[in-house]
Amino acid sequence: MSGAKGTRILMLTDESGKTQMKGRLMPYVEVDPDLPGIVGLLRFRPETGKPLSELAEVLLRGPHTLTRGERELIAAYVSSLNKCHFCASSHGAFAAAQLPDGMSLVEQVEADPGQAPISPKLRELLIVAAKVQRGGGEVTPGDIASARAAGASDIEIHDTVLITAAFCMYNRYVDGLATIAPDDPSVYARPAAGMNSPSRGRRAGRRYRGPGR
Repeated sequence: MSGAKGTRILMLTDESGKTQMKGRLMPYVEVDPDLPGIVGLLRFRPETGKPLSELAEVLLRGPHTLTRGERELIAAYVSSLNKCHFCASSHGAFAAAQLPDGMSLVEQVEADPGQAPISPKLRELLIVAAKVQRGGGEVTPGDIASARAAGASDIEIHDTVLITAAFCMYNRYVDGLATIAPDDPSVYARPAAGMNSPSRGRRAGRRYRGPGR
């Protein structure tokens, strides 16, 4: 549907089958309307979608001394700082599915990591992440020393910085093209449910590639 100056208005159907007009634009490029956020963009341009998906898979799900939940939490935290609703919601749901304290912990970290019940190491890594989110030059030798003193290894520091940098890119990619970001939390919780089951764990990387993941 077209709006003022040729813009297209997003039409959504709720659970009762009623169609509602939302006060926002459709994505700026022709993506599948059934694929929200970055999922539609990865399908739109597979040549770039494949390496972007592979990077996220390595950073968030590859072998690591940080748990998958902790890494998803870093991604969700950075996305919340960037005010990227889709990425903060989706990675917040994946973090919640893999952390003992679930969504409550995710919300506490996003509100104030300094007061959240997390390990000193993760707290220091989130400080580094927040600095990188503002700008790489914001990170100081003291930030790195504090992270090391809390037990962070070089690979954990490296990957925290890379997760943050990558998600700043993903966030801007998603929002810069005005992708669809559903408000309903269940849209994000459903793919995250059952993450710890063996069959689901083997397929978890497919969450970047559309429905059925």
